[in-house]
Amino acid sequence: MVSRNSKIIADVLKFLIGLMLLVILNQLAGHFPVRWDLTEEKRFSIQPATKELLQNLEDVVYVDVYLDGELPAGFARLKKSIRETLDEFRIYAGNNLQYKFVDPDKATTPSSRNQFYANLAELGIQPSNVIDTKDGQRTEKLLFPGAIVAQGTRERGVLLLKGNKGAGPDEQLNQSIEGLEYELAAAIRGLSSSGRQRIGLVKGHGEPGDRDIVDLTTNLSENYDLGDVNLSVYQDLIGYDALLVLKPIQPFSEVEKYHLDQFLMQGGKAMMFLDALQVNMDSIKGPGTYAFPFETNLDDMLFHYGLRINKDLIVDRFGQRYPIIVGTVGNQPNIQWMPWPFYPIINRTGEHPIVRNLDAVSTKFTSSIDTVKAIGVIKTPLLFSSQYSMRVDYPVKVSLNDLRKDFNPETFNQGPIPMAYLLEGNFTSLYKNRMLPIGVSTIPIKPEGNSKIIVVADGDMMISEINPKTDRPLPMGFDLASQQEAFANKDFLLNSMSYLLNDQGIINARNKEIKIRPLDSVRIDSERLSWQLFNLITPLVLLVVYGVMRQFLRRRKYANFK
Repeated sequence: MVSRNSKIIADVLKFLIGLMLLVILNQLAGHFPVRWDLTEEKRFSIQPATKELLQNLEDVVYVDVYLDGELPAGFARLKKSIRETLDEFRIYAGNNLQYKFVDPDKATTPSSRNQFYANLAELGIQPSNVIDTKDGQRTEKLLFPGAIVAQGTRERGVLLLKGNKGAGPDEQLNQSIEGLEYELAAAIRGLSSSGRQRIGLVKGHGEPGDRDIVDLTTNLSENYDLGDVNLSVYQDLIGYDALLVLKPIQPFSEVEKYHLDQFLMQGGKAMMFLDALQVNMDSIKGPGTYAFPFETNLDDMLFHYGLRINKDLIVDRFGQRYPIIVGTVGNQPNIQWMPWPFYPIINRTGEHPIVRNLDAVSTKFTSSIDTVKAIGVIKTPLLFSSQYSMRVDYPVKVSLNDLRKDFNPETFNQGPIPMAYLLEGNFTSLYKNRMLPIGVSTIPIKPEGNSKIIVVADGDMMISEINPKTDRPLPMGFDLASQQEAFANKDFLLNSMSYLLNDQGIINARNKEIKIRPLDSVRIDSERLSWQLFNLITPLVLLVVYGVMRQFLRRRKYANFK
C-alpha cells in the first residue's frame, strides 16, 4: 500500500514538474521568440532592413486593406498573403502596427459608395474589373486591391496588385504576392519625416519645365526632399545624396562636368535620362524630318565610366499607338491609333531588384547603349527592347507617313537591345592625371570613389504628357490611346531611386520569389471521380481492416484463458 501511494505521489510530482517546465518554456518563448521558415523559397521571412524599420516605429501605423468580402480564388489567395505579411510585420512592430480588412461594397448608399471609390482612386488605388466563372455562372465585380497606410496625420495609398500584365493573370497575382513586403514596407518608410534624403534636379541645360515634370516631383517628394541644383557652383551640391539629370538639350561646361564627377567620387549617386538624337515633333508630318544628335558634352564622361549611348534610334514592332489621319468620314477626319515603332514599349527587363516583376515601360525615341571596359565598375542592364526590334543609325528619318506602310518583320531582328544600365562600384575620376578645368583649381580632386549611376537612353521617359482637352499634365506612363495609366514608368523611377539611395535596404525585398506549383487541370478533369472515390472508400476500408485485426488479436490473446 505504501509503495502504491509513493508511486502516485511520484507520478503527480512528474506531472507538476512537466507542467512547470512548459510554463517556463512558454514564458521564455514569449520574451525570446524563435521562428523557423521551413518553406523552400522562405516566403514567410522578411528582410533585415524591414525588421529594423518595424522595430523602430515611433508611432502606431494603421493599415486598411480594401480587399474583403466574396472574392475570386486568385484574389482570395492575395488577401491571405497580405494577412500573412502583416502578421509577420506585427511580430517585429508589436502594437505599433494595426491592420484591418475593409469591404468597399459595404457602403450604405450608391452615392456614398461611389464617393468612397473616388477617394480610393485619388490615393492611387485603382479598381480592377474582375470577371470570374463559378459553377457555370459568370460574375463581374469591381475590386480595389490596395491599402491605405496611415501614421499620425499622414496617409498613403498603396496598390498591391502589380506585376507584369503580359505574364497572365495567375503569374501577375503571384508577382504581386512576391512584392507585398516591399510595397508595404516602402509605404511605411515613406510616412517617416525623419532622415529624409535629398535629391537635386540639375538645371541650366534646357531641361523640361516644372509643369512637364510635375508628376515626377510629386512622387519623389513623398519620400525625398527635392531641390534645384546649379552645377556651376559646387557649393550647391553640398547636402544632396543624389542628382537627377533629366533630358538636357544644351552642353555641360567643363566646370559643371568636373563638379558632377567629384560629386560622384564623393559617394553621391546619379540618375540620368539622356537623349542621343533630337526629333522635331512639329515636322514629323508629311515628308517627315531627320533626327540629329544632341551635344551635351557628357559622352566622354559616360565612356570613362563604362558605357556609350549610341547615335541611333531603336525601332520596335511593339510600339505605343499614335494617332494619324487615314482618311475622312463625310467631312470629318478619320483618326486611327496605330503602333509607332519609334515609341517602343519596353517589356523585357534584366535580373535586378529594380526591375524584377516590373510592368511594361513606355519610351520615345530611344537609343541603344553599349558598354566599354571600366576597371572596378559593374554594369548591369536593366531595360531591353523586344526581340523584334532593330537599330537605325544616324541620320534617322522620322515620318508619320511610314505608319501607313507595311513593315517587313524580317528586318526587326536585332533585339533585345539594351537601353538602360546600372553602373556601380569603384569609379575613377574623369579628371585623374589630367589638367583641371579653369576655375576649379581651388577644389582638391578626389581621384576615385564608390558610387552608383543609372543611365537611361531616353530623355522622355519621365516627362508628363499634356492633356489636349484640359491643358494639364498627365501622370507618367499615361497612355493617350487607352486613356489610362497603363505603364510602369513611375515604378521604375521610384525603384531606381530606392536602390541608389539604399533606402535602408528595403529594395532587396523585391528579390523574393514564390514558386507557383499548379495542378494539372487536364488530369484533374479526367481523374476527378476516381480520386473522389479513393478518398471516400480508403478510410472506410482501413477502418474495417483495423477492426478485424484488433478483434483477431484479442481472441488470440485471450483464447487460452479459462
